[in-house]
Amino acid sequence: MRKFELGKHKPTVGHQVAILSILGFWLFYVIIITLRAAIGDWPAQGEMAIRRMVVTACGVVVTYGLYHLLRLFEDKALSTRIITAFTAAIPCAIIIAFINHYVFNVYYPESLFGEAHIEEMRKYLEQDNFMLKTVSEDATSRFFFIVSWASLYLTLSYAGEVRTVERKAARFAQAAQDAELRSLRYQVNPHFLFNTLNSLSTLVMRSQPEEAEEMILNLSKFYRTSLSGDPLEDVPLSEEVHLQNLYLDIEAVRFPDRLRTAINIPDDLLGVLVPGLILQPLVENAIKHSVAHSKRPVTITISARSEGDDLILTVADDGDPRPVNIDANQPSSGIGLANVRDRLDTRFGRRATLQTVRLEEGGYIAQLTLPLMLDSQ
Repeated sequence: MRKFELGKHKPTVGHQVAILSILGFWLFYVIIITLRAAIGDWPAQGEMAIRRMVVTACGVVVTYGLYHLLRLFEDKALSTRIITAFTAAIPCAIIIAFINHYVFNVYYPESLFGEAHIEEMRKYLEQDNFMLKTVSEDATSRFFFIVSWASLYLTLSYAGEVRTVERKAARFAQAAQDAELRSLRYQVNPHFLFNTLNSLSTLVMRSQPEEAEEMILNLSKFYRTSLSGDPLEDVPLSEEVHLQNLYLDIEAVRFPDRLRTAINIPDDLLGVLVPGLILQPLVENAIKHSVAHSKRPVTITISARSEGDDLILTVADDGDPRPVNIDANQPSSGIGLANVRDRLDTRFGRRATLQTVRLEEGGYIAQLTLPLMLDSQ
């Protein structure tokens, strides 16, 4: 059983990505200030570089604390997170500005300015509001620096949320499609079973126990084979044809003198994959409308061919002409052909079609066009 942990929210931005973004921002700061010092030929650049690294390390720690604060608001609205980031950046900038002031102006200034300038520097330090002015100016610039990082973090966080939502939507869409395919696939067996039981009832009423027994055995083989696989899995064309042969064996008990079958499938197409029982409604339709209403032998032909990247499956019969009021070129309102069309549309969209043609001289053709799928195993 799957266990769920309450109160824990998986961050949309990975911890490692957050750390790298913080280090990247502060590394950029160090490089810019160091270049500025070199170009301006500032005194005591070695000592200043050491102190700059101290300020940078403190800045990384403060920014890391801001990162953890923002993580606490990841389940809040984006506007709330933006307000939090801008508000929290103010004390962060002030803290870093105080540290910078202490490191560069208070702690052992003699090593930076030398004896010639130390007295002048002390006069500045002793001025009223010097520290407040220095810290305020530095905090203002560092505020925008911190906000820049926070904006990057919020952007990455929002992008992560969008990807998560898209993945969930894709999973839900796939689950809905799978459920629809299962539903359509399971419609085939009850429909077929209903017709077969009617035929079995007819044999019993006609006192044909041997034929009824043979039909029951064939029915058992058919269901044992058709229910053994996952309804969502494709099957080799050879297996699909085998199932249709089992079904035709069942119907041959009803129509021993009228049902003829022919299979015309090249050997190189026997291994291609097709949706399970996709031919069943087509074969059943031929039995129902051609064999059952004919007084002469009717041949049902199952054939296959490839055209480029498409597989063409055909179920045809040479039955008697159908009544004029039956238009085979229009979508069927029955469960059989409608089921096939729905399954093709759900699975392949416009890449698959079902076309039906009623010939004036007699006969009916149902042609499936679907992507040619090879068995990867």
